[in-house]
Amino acid sequence: MGKLVTEMLKGTLEGIVLAILGRRPAYGYEITAWLRDQGFSDIAEGTIYALLVRVEQRGLVDVRKVPSEKGPPRKVYSLNAQGREYLEEFWQTWSFLAGRLEQLHKEGPQT
Repeated sequence: MGKLVTEMLKGTLEGIVLAILGRRPAYGYEITAWLRDQGFSDIAEGTIYALLVRVEQRGLVDVRKVPSEKGPPRKVYSLNAQGREYLEEFWQTWSFLAGRLEQLHKEGPQT
């Protein structure tokens, strides 16, 4: 993944992770693995765990501990009502920005 993609991803990663959790509960490694499967190969597991701590502190997710076959219990994150509201706002903002960028792209450079 190039540097530009990495920089752009920083601003949207929280919304992406919340969208994943909006589909189903997951733990940090599952989220990281899914992102890597989708081509985001440079995302470090630690980045996702730090993000999950932040969204938990902001009250956007619920957390439950589930026994693990190996090691300590896993923290499974699920989107709660506040998180769903935030995700809806994220998608509205994304749609607005994507529309403006597409319009700029179609218009091409000014001479």
